[in-house]
Amino acid sequence: MNPTTFRRQGILFVISAPSGTGKTTLCENLRATPDFIYSVSCTTRPARPGEIDGTDYHFLSKEEFLSRIHHGDMLEHALVHGNYYGTLKATVKEALTQGTDVLLDIDVQGAASVRKTDDVMVRDSLVDVFIMPPTLEELEKRLRKRGTETEEQVQQRLRTGREESKLWPLYKYTILSGSMEEDLIKFRAIMRAERYLSRRLELTDLPAS
Repeated sequence: MNPTTFRRQGILFVISAPSGTGKTTLCENLRATPDFIYSVSCTTRPARPGEIDGTDYHFLSKEEFLSRIHHGDMLEHALVHGNYYGTLKATVKEALTQGTDVLLDIDVQGAASVRKTDDVMVRDSLVDVFIMPPTLEELEKRLRKRGTETEEQVQQRLRTGREESKLWPLYKYTILSGSMEEDLIKFRAIMRAERYLSRRLELTDLPAS
């Protein structure tokens, strides 16, 4: 009898959270490990100080972004605070086909688009996680601490965060944000459980030596 092993398709981990919750820092910590590939989103917003094209985002012109939408290159896209954000479909599907897990950091609009996709592979692989701020007061504190927005932008993000937080029941998992270490532990627990779901596994025989 030949030895056996499990094989599975990749999992698409989608993380959404109100701006300022700590999602970006969480994703940076997760990216530091070889557990999955991080899908770099495209955006038309200008790069912030220290951001690198192709690492933090693919920074595109509005014309180039709209052209990619027209040609069906985007898995999801959304207009947020006057700028377009989106995910390239080919990068995600190639990884999933190879059995590699993908981490995707997108807002609630993008997550809704992924849920509605007509691509069966993407739907079957999707695991969406919402990071909930403990309070709006804490969210405001975190926004002000990073110091990258004007007062008007802070107030806009707080209004948006209040509305986005109402959507947590649409996600498969919700993490109530605490410290970065706590959020990381909680997400890794979700990640491990999903990787051992029986429906994701396919038993295969290894060739005899």
